[in-house]
Amino acid sequence: MTIQWFPGHMAKARRQVTEKLKQIDVVIELLDSRLPLSSRNPMIDEIVSEKPRLLLLNKADLADEKVTEEWVRYFREQNLRTLPIDALSGKGVNKLPEVCKELAADMLAKRTERGMQARAIRIMILGIPNVGKSSLINRLAKRAVAQTGDRPAVTKAQQWVKMGDTLELLDTPGILWPKFEDQMVGLRLAASGAIKDELIDFTEVALFAITYMMHYYPERLIERFKLKELPADRVEMLESIGKKRGCLIAGGEIDYDKAAELFLRELRSGKLGTVTLERPVDWQMEEPIGKPIAFS
Repeated sequence: MTIQWFPGHMAKARRQVTEKLKQIDVVIELLDSRLPLSSRNPMIDEIVSEKPRLLLLNKADLADEKVTEEWVRYFREQNLRTLPIDALSGKGVNKLPEVCKELAADMLAKRTERGMQARAIRIMILGIPNVGKSSLINRLAKRAVAQTGDRPAVTKAQQWVKMGDTLELLDTPGILWPKFEDQMVGLRLAASGAIKDELIDFTEVALFAITYMMHYYPERLIERFKLKELPADRVEMLESIGKKRGCLIAGGEIDYDKAAELFLRELRSGKLGTVTLERPVDWQMEEPIGKPIAFS
């Protein structure tokens, strides 16, 4: 699956981010806990450069806690400060102001040495669409200042949000890269809901996620769809879901697209339990789990 999506407002967003960066003290990069590396836009490394950075693993309530711990260790080894959070419930969010002050300590010290007047720490929040930036800003501001939604690309423009006298946040639209060269990245993003459903093949994406779950979370599938045992392969698993959920067409045949869409909705909403769609080890495999195969 090759997905290309770089609408004009995203190209504009990249230019705006680059222009504003010189005013920024700390960059917060918001990632999806269920797919931390796949939800990292590689262009952000180029844009952000040497600015102090904090990685937030959002939606931690939907992710496998043990695998999230693996990711925290993985990023720590790269000297990247990382915190798992859940913007909707507020879990972990209260730690952000203090961590941002620590990251901005050198800047604050230099301003003091130069006899400059104290000012709020300026923070930029970056991330791909639908990773929860607006929910995080509303949580930090303790009021609804950013539009939220369960579809990608809700935020259309930058805005500054004051956090008392100590912090100022800059929200930005989500920035996707022009083309997903790695088809596995595209599949993981599509499975999580980061890409508009109109642009994806439900069946192909569902088969990827089913394969991954059959390997790492077989008991979740058996329990959720009330199966006696795990089917032999992912196509049979999708057929079982279709039968259990009544996704049928004339003649009693399986409606694969309908079954696939239903499965993805349940996966994204957490009805299949806490599921992480990638592990650090997955990036070392020549044949990643869930890699597409011919389906007919």
